[in-house]
This record gives sequence, C-alpha cells and structure tokens, in this order.
Amino acid sequence: MYISLAVASFVVLLGLWQMCSSLGWVNPVFLPSPVKVVQCIYTDFVTGAIWEDMYISCYRIFLGFILASALGVVLGILAGCFKFFEALIQPMVEFLRYLPVPAFVPLIMVWIGIDESAKIAVIFIGTLFQLIPMVADDIKSVPDDYVNAAYTLGASKRYVVFRVLIPGMMPRLFETLRMMMGWAWTYLVVAELVAANSGLGYKILKAQRYLRTGTIFEGIIVIGLLGLILDRLFGFAGKKLFKWSEGGTK
Repeated sequence: MYISLAVASFVVLLGLWQMCSSLGWVNPVFLPSPVKVVQCIYTDFVTGAIWEDMYISCYRIFLGFILASALGVVLGILAGCFKFFEALIQPMVEFLRYLPVPAFVPLIMVWIGIDESAKIAVIFIGTLFQLIPMVADDIKSVPDDYVNAAYTLGASKRYVVFRVLIPGMMPRLFETLRMMMGWAWTYLVVAELVAANSGLGYKILKAQRYLRTGTIFEGIIVIGLLGLILDRLFGFAGKKLFKWSEGGTK
C-alpha cells in the first residue's frame, strides 16, 4: 500500500504536468512536456555532457557537508553538555542561522576569492549554523534516567559524556545529519553563483539566460534524484547501524 501510494503520487504529478503541456494550457517555452525533459536527460547522459557537472557538484556538496559536520557536531555536543559552552555558542549561532546565505556571497568572494574554496564555503556556512543547535538538542534528548543512573553508579562527568550522552544521541544525530544533507543540496545553486563555470547549479543558471526550460527542469530533476538517493542511503544505513534503538532512523 505504501509503495503504491508513493508511486501514484509521482504518476499523478507527471500526468497533470503532461496534461498542461498537451492541452496547451501553458506555453511550452515556460513549461516543456515531461517527454521533452526526459529526452534532454537521456541525451546528456548518453553524450556524457552532464557527468562532469554531476561530479563537481557532488564534490562541492560532500566537502562542504563534511567540513560543516566535523565542526558542527563538536560545537553542538559542547553546547549540549556544558552550560559554559551553551552560553558561549548558542546565542551567537541562533543569530547567525537566520541570516540568508546569499548575503554572505559578496563577503566570501572578497575574503576567499572565486575558486572552489568559495563555493564550498557557501555550503559550509549554510549547513554549519543550522547543524549546531540541532546537535545540541539531540544530546539534550537523551533521557535523564540514563545520566542519573550513571552518576549513581559512580561515573565521572567525562564518562557520562563519552559513554552515555554521545552513544545515546547517535540515532538522532544520524537523522539530523540526514536532514542537513538535504539543506546542503538546497545551497548548491547559491554556491555555484560564485563565478562557476561547471556544476548542476551553473547548468540551470546558464539555461535560464537562454530560456532553455527543458534544461532547467533537467538540472532540477537530477539534483532531486541525487538528493533522494543519498537520503535513502542514509535511511538504509540508519536501520543497519541502530537496530538497538527504538527511535533510530527509519
């Protein structure tokens, strides 16, 4: 039933899209038919025109995400475990997380330049400030009974952090990282505004100049499919890693 409904939702969406194109309700310049979009995707995959764009976009996404995760998880754990670090980190991050990432683009270009580092920095900034408070909430979600039991048995603060809190938060942390990967993909087009000459976001922006809407839809769909594949991989890995947790990733 679940699979049938999931497939039906895509079929209905594609059917409505095809109907709008076939009946001429929308100018095909602005809304090409699904068939034309599929033809664009097929042609670019067969000729290899899209492979380089996919590779460079995935490289930027993964590197920005990994760097943001490495720093964000550490800062989030500190903010979640210790009041001193919470007071030091949380208020500033709560302010920074509401600043629009595109507003940082001019500063990034001035500070870093227009090479690959600048594009990775956009994804890094967009992901980092969203991740820190979520990780802090994840570690605070560990039941107090676990912590109290550890202290009752004579555990030290260090032991509680590394052997109770961090293992206890891992299923939720994995889910948080899964969500952050989605955030990282949403910043791809913004990142490739920074003097890019390759990438899926650049491909979309370039097609927009010449009203090649079929190519625009192609880029959007490929990004969506790549994001969906990564999300499913996160979900599968979560099931395997956290079988012991009732609240593990589904």
